[in-house]
Amino acid sequence: MSTEPETTEDAEPGTPDTGAEATAPEGGTASAAGSGDTGAPDTGGADGPAGAAGSGEGDGTTGAAGDRPAGDGPAGDGEDGSAGAAGDGDVVAGAEGGEGGEAAGGDAAGGDKAAGELSEAEAELLAQRLERERIERRKAEKKAPIDSGAKLSGTAADLLAAVRAVESGQKPPQTVFSEPAAPRRPAPEPVRRPQPVPAEAAPPAPAPAPAETVAAVARLLADAGAPEALAPQAATALGEGAAEVLRADPWQLLRITGVRPEQADTFARALLGPDCGPGDERRGRALTGWLLEQAAVAGHTALEPAALTAALAQRGVPDPDAAVQSAIAEGEALAFQDALDEPPAAAAAPAAPGAATGAEEGDEEEAERPVRVLIGLERYALAEESLADGLARVVNSLAKDDGVDWAPAAASASGSAAELIRAVAGYGLVLHTGGEAARAEPAALVAAARALGLRAVAACHTPDGRRRFAALLPEDAAPEAAVTLTGLLSGAEGPGRDADGALALDLLVVLDAPQLDVESAAMVVESLPDGARLVLSGDPAVLWSAGPGRVFADLLAARTCPQVASRTPDPGPLGELVSGIGVGELNQVDAPGKELVIVPVRDAGEAVHRTVQLVADSVPRALGVPAEQTVVITPGHGGAAGTRALNAALKERLNPGPGRFGGFDPGDRIAYSPAPGRTVPGQVTGADADGLHLTCAGAPVVVPRERVEQSVRHGWALTAHQAVGSRWPAAVVVLPGDAAQVLSRPWVYTAFGRAERHLSVVHGVEQALPRAVAEVPPKPRTTRLPVLLRGQVPPAG
Repeated sequence: MSTEPETTEDAEPGTPDTGAEATAPEGGTASAAGSGDTGAPDTGGADGPAGAAGSGEGDGTTGAAGDRPAGDGPAGDGEDGSAGAAGDGDVVAGAEGGEGGEAAGGDAAGGDKAAGELSEAEAELLAQRLERERIERRKAEKKAPIDSGAKLSGTAADLLAAVRAVESGQKPPQTVFSEPAAPRRPAPEPVRRPQPVPAEAAPPAPAPAPAETVAAVARLLADAGAPEALAPQAATALGEGAAEVLRADPWQLLRITGVRPEQADTFARALLGPDCGPGDERRGRALTGWLLEQAAVAGHTALEPAALTAALAQRGVPDPDAAVQSAIAEGEALAFQDALDEPPAAAAAPAAPGAATGAEEGDEEEAERPVRVLIGLERYALAEESLADGLARVVNSLAKDDGVDWAPAAASASGSAAELIRAVAGYGLVLHTGGEAARAEPAALVAAARALGLRAVAACHTPDGRRRFAALLPEDAAPEAAVTLTGLLSGAEGPGRDADGALALDLLVVLDAPQLDVESAAMVVESLPDGARLVLSGDPAVLWSAGPGRVFADLLAARTCPQVASRTPDPGPLGELVSGIGVGELNQVDAPGKELVIVPVRDAGEAVHRTVQLVADSVPRALGVPAEQTVVITPGHGGAAGTRALNAALKERLNPGPGRFGGFDPGDRIAYSPAPGRTVPGQVTGADADGLHLTCAGAPVVVPRERVEQSVRHGWALTAHQAVGSRWPAAVVVLPGDAAQVLSRPWVYTAFGRAERHLSVVHGVEQALPRAVAEVPPKPRTTRLPVLLRGQVPPAG
């Protein structure tokens, strides 16, 4: 399966064939089983709490413990909250009804027995006399001393005995403290604000597995003919007893990054022998999880069952539906049923003869409300739901009158900047779209907000973006007014956090918003205090985030908040070229100052040669732009003209050396990835026992030796995803012939837009370039955010 499963957001909702009828709760409830059973106690809805002996909120009916699980059969179906066998509407008294209840029962029996012998008056006198006697007995009992807790039992009796034991100096009975408390519903956990993490540092590596665990896994891998080098990763991923886990389920090897299904199959055959087969339930579960991880790499937060089962079938799983259901049952995947809007045609369709009316008709429509079934991993499901909750809080927590007068600031601005200020004045969440020149508008907003005494901060995707934005602010602006998003969340930049763990600010403007994936976006909104304003600003035509989700595009499509589209165009020939690409047109532009140069090539070898010539000689000589200020952008890492080949050639020309430090030499340009999906350009300054020493955005960074191979690459040539969020005085975009199939309008727009003064295009794809710009939109991503938002935030008027 490719990393782009063939699924579209507009496809009809499909339900995997589970053999059972699936329910469709509103709001997208995550289900641990495809048959509608959530696998957890039902804490919401009209049925009341699920339990062995539940008490309803309606008529007070209670049932015997263990009679019937709540929600199973008639006892759990009513809206009155009844449970158990007593479901007919009768009020059933509890077991401890008190003496009055017992006496009343006995008296009533006696009255029934004598009804034929006493007159109505005599019966009334008898009832009054019995009532007076009962009252007298109660008064006497209240005045009498307590008889050593004779009427108490269980914990109450133990507590009384403990009190008396303390009064007499004896030790309290242990039963008071050792007996387990009655089961009770767990209280909801308090909201925990995300805590700071080190800035621009690699995520903390998990604790190394014990040596004996690694050794046991290494022996197992060697016996099966697998590389022993995987042992540390397998031991860390699978934990203590990793060897036993792999022996019991060899396909757990897929949990190790980089392992492919065919490699796991080979490992399984070596361990299981003839018992190994493509239909093994363990194989189906492991492949389901692996495919969902690959889908996340491609940007999806979940997959439709049809896409997932088709991919499983391509991997030789004979019963894909059963494999998906097994993964859901084991908690390795989650099933979601998200309610969709009723199709307009359904509302206008005439009622069928004999159709139900009134309440029955409403029930039928509710039952037939269409749902979209998706399968996903818990990690991204929680992030997407947390993001929707946080955005709803941002929208709804803004005070109607916070005492800030934005009118003078809006009056002093002009055009789209004034429109943006007015929108922020009235709403907690605002979206702003535009190109590079449009960044002046959020800069005007931040300056105006800080002049009003508000704590306003702009966060950018990269250090270069922070530098460019800071240049747009007034000269006297505080340094913390422009930060990187990573630095802000970590606490290394910006105003820090308050006592509750929230960011100490009133307005946050996030630049480069299309680069927000669901996890980073969720962290941003969770970090905002109540009443703070959030502005998401970016160019919707650039490549989407490297991580799963398409947060900015989903918000634009949902229309849940004001949207301000900038009317400020990017200037010059390059601005004209990129603006045309954004609307699907590859126009010819006049470039009197050599802003644009097209260099045709016949093959990849010539593309590499001409690229090195441009960076090292032509651009510096003709335009005065040194090689260190020129970036090379190519579609991928591999291939004859990918980043690896180009970087090797550029290093040989610009900074030759033996690569003494893991292939690097002082002076090498590098691309450092402190976390997946984030790239920081830098330069090597040296190396020692601590690791490889870099300088990134003017700050020193030390990369431990064990992390150099996976987090540092040479950086003269980058992919468009690595380059997004930054700009250079000159850019050389390399389009070798084998890149024709991967080009798209967002890729071309992003790559061409990295140049500030000059763009050279090493062109070897002929008509594939204009065709990609005109006909190849971004690949669709399957996400749940629009549906989750629809249930919490109404569309903006």
